Amino acid sequence: MPTLADLAPGQRAEVLSVTGPPALVQRLYEFGLLEGEPVEVLARAPLGDPLEIGIGNSRLSLRKSEAAGIGVRPL
Repeated sequence: MPTLADLAPGQRAEVLSVTGPPALVQRLYEFGLLEGEPVEVLARAPLGDPLEIGIGNSRLSLRKSEAAGIGVRPL
């Protein structure tokens, strides 16, 4: 299954799963990163880490290791 870390800037996807340490998963849920939600990769830092995603009307920066725990289905 592809992860959010695999997507290029400009690609959109639907969140299928969120895994990782319980505190991180809870925090991502609080930001609205829930299963079934559409997300878009907006930008990547020059070395690829972190990446900026758009979810709803919000923007969120994630480390590549955190994004690797978010399973997605490209749209």
